[in-house]
Amino acid sequence: MEIERYENKLLDRVELNFSLRHQGKSTPSRKEIMDAILSQEKVSNPDLVIIKNCNTRFGQALTTGVAYIYDSEEAMKVEPSYVHKRHEVFRTPEPEPEAAVEQAPAEEAGDETEGDA
Repeated sequence: MEIERYENKLLDRVELNFSLRHQGKSTPSRKEIMDAILSQEKVSNPDLVIIKNCNTRFGQALTTGVAYIYDSEEAMKVEPSYVHKRHEVFRTPEPEPEAAVEQAPAEEAGDETEGDA
């Protein structure tokens, strides 16, 4: 993988122009591209990486594109909502607070049945 780096201080991100050769393999998925970028770059939080403009050359085993590594979630707000939605599958899942809410009424219901008996 070949990478050209550019630090964009105005948008608090590092911009990577990459080209990935995949001779004898199929076109890489966004997940495979994300893994290749994470192995090449030292990224503190992989949730702050965005992959854009992936193009595979016709007749060649070469995929090019752009990746952005943001400094914070606040800086990522410049990306449109469809880009965030597209990258949801790469993000670490957040613990759901609904599980704790569902358990609380069950415990209360158990307390009420003990008092009635």
